[in-house]
Amino acid sequence: MADAQISSLRATAHPLRLQMLSLLTSTAMSAAEVARELGITHANASYHLRQLHDADLVVVEGEERIRGGMAKRYRHLVDRAESKLTDEDIAGQVQAMCAELLRRFPLRQKGKGTFTDAEVWVTPEVWERAVDLLVEASLLVHHEAKRPRTAGTVPVNLTVAGFRMEKR
Repeated sequence: MADAQISSLRATAHPLRLQMLSLLTSTAMSAAEVARELGITHANASYHLRQLHDADLVVVEGEERIRGGMAKRYRHLVDRAESKLTDEDIAGQVQAMCAELLRRFPLRQKGKGTFTDAEVWVTPEVWERAVDLLVEASLLVHHEAKRPRTAGTVPVNLTVAGFRMEKR
């Protein structure tokens, strides 16, 4: 496995880094801002942001002068081209997604939402349409994400895993 793939796998397989990627989808933030939002130390946030940057999962969108120093502002670019993921990469991401879903589930509010689980047989055309709709929903929430706690917004979870299975 290439070094870049290993770095990406390690970066995305950590639940805290998945939280950071979600947070940085909506806006560029400094390590101090990420630390405050996630309730972690500045040093911990800086470390994990460096790991994400080294794995090419976040970019430095700018810098700002803060108390005599320079603070980098990081952002996760959802539309950035992804490298081909190995089965190992995907397995690590699935484990991290499951951990995040378990962390977020107790925070759910009653009301509109959806839960679904399906292991079914459909035509290839139906499957293609379903995948297109899942991608559309994912891009919608990522592109419309706002800075945390922006007036008029609510926190939401969207965890999607859709894949074609081998015939048994």
